[in-house]
Amino acid sequence: MSDENSQRKAVQSLKTPAGKSKRGVLSRRLMLTGVAGAAVGGAGLFARQVLTAEPNKLSLADYRMTFSEEFDSPGFSIENFMTRWYPHTPWWGDFGDAAFSDPVPGFPFTAHEGHLRIEARKDSAGKWRSGLISSIDRDGKGFAQQYGYFEMRAKLPPGPGVWPAFWLNSSMSRDNPDPAVEIDVLEYYGQFPKDIHSTVIIWPKGGVKASAEAHIHKVPDMRLSESFHNYGVSVEPDWIIMYFDGQETWRTPTPDQHKYPLMVLCNLALGSGWPIDQTINPSYMYIDHIRVYERIVPSNAT
Repeated sequence: MSDENSQRKAVQSLKTPAGKSKRGVLSRRLMLTGVAGAAVGGAGLFARQVLTAEPNKLSLADYRMTFSEEFDSPGFSIENFMTRWYPHTPWWGDFGDAAFSDPVPGFPFTAHEGHLRIEARKDSAGKWRSGLISSIDRDGKGFAQQYGYFEMRAKLPPGPGVWPAFWLNSSMSRDNPDPAVEIDVLEYYGQFPKDIHSTVIIWPKGGVKASAEAHIHKVPDMRLSESFHNYGVSVEPDWIIMYFDGQETWRTPTPDQHKYPLMVLCNLALGSGWPIDQTINPSYMYIDHIRVYERIVPSNAT
């Protein structure tokens, strides 16, 4: 059975009779971490959710920018950039078939024609290496925000085995007993060049199984590796709404467990269970900007 047929079969098996997405489905990236492997079983990974009404267009008229990383701004340098970003997951839970590497001159992060270029390549020993950036370090220092609109504009790498992502995760102390919330705005698998995967995951503590709402949005008229696109999410007390190029793709109610600010993460991983024997060496992900906004509260609000 082909990878695409396997994916379709997994999606179909997860549909409810009403055609809505089903809880208990997790992203392939987190299935590969030690915690997820112990907490979740099954091969089903995503459920397809169809909007029943005309999707909304994004408007930022009621927002103000709180964070911006522009790679063509005057004076931008990789050295200064890396003082604001941490090159691993803060909880030391790196994942995938390419080791996330501490930056050195020229790898894995470079400034390229006004963009951040994240490179995945084999080293001299034949081991794949790549890069991840987090807006929070393992001591909890950095940028995080609980509500607002979060966006990455990027061009994704082509070819099988690549696994780039743009995601948010609760910023909280390691000994905090509350569940963590993760929002995968974009997960992309090179085998499926027209599919955007996104997931909202609740990670309880103490060995309790995680739960999730997940979605695959198909972009039929283009390959996502051929041009830059905006991948965004609006996180508010009532709804989490995913956007592609300013158009709503799906939404899910904001879970009650969302009580903490969200850190921002971007990475170029490899694998996620898919073979990497045909992955292009080197592979590149290009990020044009990362922006975060907060909603402006009216002055007469009570």
